[in-house]
Amino acid sequence: MLAPSQSKPTTSKSTSRAPDFAALADRYFDECFFKFNPSQGTQVGFHQYDDKLEDYSRTSIEKQIAVLKSFKAEFSRVIATTAPNGTGLEQWIDGNLILHDIDSTLLSLENIRGWEKNPDRYSSGITNSIFVIMARTFAPPEQRLKSVIAREKQVPAVFQAARENLKNPPPIFVEVALEQIPGIISFFQKDVPEAFKDVKDQALLGEFNTANQKVMESLKQYQEWIEKDLKPRAHGDFRIGAENFSRKLRFDEDVDAPLARLLEIGMADLRRNQQEFKAVAAKIDPAKTPQQILEELEKDHPAGNQLLQTFRDTLGGLRDFLEQHRIVGMPSQVLPIVQETPPFARALTFASMDTPGPFEKVAKEAFFNVTLPEPNWTPQQVEEHLAGFNRGTIISTAVHEVYPGHYTQFLWVPSAPSKVRKLLGCSSNAEGWAHYSEQMMLDEGYGRTPGTDPDHDKAFLKLRLGQLQDALLRNARFIVGIQMHTGKMTFDQGVDFFVQEGYQTRANGLRETKRGTSDPTYLYYTLGKLEILKLRDDYKKKQGEKYSLEEFHNTFLKQGFPPVKLVRRLMMGDNSPVL
Repeated sequence: MLAPSQSKPTTSKSTSRAPDFAALADRYFDECFFKFNPSQGTQVGFHQYDDKLEDYSRTSIEKQIAVLKSFKAEFSRVIATTAPNGTGLEQWIDGNLILHDIDSTLLSLENIRGWEKNPDRYSSGITNSIFVIMARTFAPPEQRLKSVIAREKQVPAVFQAARENLKNPPPIFVEVALEQIPGIISFFQKDVPEAFKDVKDQALLGEFNTANQKVMESLKQYQEWIEKDLKPRAHGDFRIGAENFSRKLRFDEDVDAPLARLLEIGMADLRRNQQEFKAVAAKIDPAKTPQQILEELEKDHPAGNQLLQTFRDTLGGLRDFLEQHRIVGMPSQVLPIVQETPPFARALTFASMDTPGPFEKVAKEAFFNVTLPEPNWTPQQVEEHLAGFNRGTIISTAVHEVYPGHYTQFLWVPSAPSKVRKLLGCSSNAEGWAHYSEQMMLDEGYGRTPGTDPDHDKAFLKLRLGQLQDALLRNARFIVGIQMHTGKMTFDQGVDFFVQEGYQTRANGLRETKRGTSDPTYLYYTLGKLEILKLRDDYKKKQGEKYSLEEFHNTFLKQGFPPVKLVRRLMMGDNSPVL
């Protein structure tokens, strides 16, 4: 347990409170957050953590729980004396972000207990720890290679901890881990050495080759252990249950609506999007069913070897539209690097944005990752995968990940008013913003042919259909996540729901349902989008004639990415409902 902080007595709370809080927040990040998550330290740009690897042992987990509870007591005392308005509002918001982070981590460690259930946590975890060092040139390659070696030497202990920790995992978690490991081994065999091919120090390379070989051997042994030992006794349940689900939403997203009410909201939005999908499809060709039109659209996609270039060709036009139509301020003109998704992330992600941390001083590259078809896939598997990258969803994906989605929001993070706000936030803000952007861009006219009626502009209508298909995907996540984890829907029923109600291919439905087993609250896309739309409507009424879309977006983004409930308090000056 950490000792309580020893602050000097004072008679002036107004002059001491802010510095005391800042010091306490610094202690939390130094003594708890990054101490137990050094790879996140590397990710955000604190490179004093580069040679350290997470300690996955049960002893370390128990220490982390004790430290978290100590800090929770300290922050609770501070927040109890902080007014949630006026000059105290910013501190109150930062304090609640930290308390929510503590409660979320404790829930994960003590109740959900993924460290006992998910073998992929270990193999993908160590891979990401190496990837964040090799992906960006924040230091000379020799220096970064030394950090890689230091982390790789600690990898065997990770898999020893996995063998000791894992108890009766769900079969689907075992399946995903085994699906991921061949790509992870390939990552260490090919990608990591390739990243340091310019290093000339032979002694250093020799040390790396030894450590890297040991990692690959450890991975193969772990794979064999999972297959022969763990898999036969894997009969656990992936469901976290209604109580944990509600608590996770409260701690992660600051949402306390009852699950039954959230289901009503999710189903209502699903039905709205289905109706609009049918209406748009009828405008494209009234002689065909919506499903027939969707099948035609899914066939209109680039070849696998042209997918990355197609995305590259899309980004410049999106950025120009933002500037010309004054949609949102652009802090930088630098485009992200479009590349193939790293091997350890391919089983569960279609596309993603990997941005440098808010405290990264040197390596500012951002990577837009796109999952390509695997070389060993059958033609049918390739076609089903590429159907998810039809022309309409390519635009929607590029908007979501880059302009004005995740990448644009990342560019605004340095404007956040505090260290806490730069480091802590939530998915319903970040993913909600990106998903909101998909609809907002088309609403503002992106993709329309000038001078044409949008109801008869078939190219634009196809983009709208792609946007709606992505919206239905997120609607399905909303419903399936709640229903599966509260025991009201089986895994197979989840797959069917994505196909029948979310209008997804079965291959994508399977991938999405797998993801939902370990990412239960992935309703945050639709949830955040609906929160932002309501905030925009309310803010527009408040501002009256002074309202502008660009000013709303800029004001929203400069807050960092805390729960929309907290952004609403800052922008509206009240605690009005978020939904």
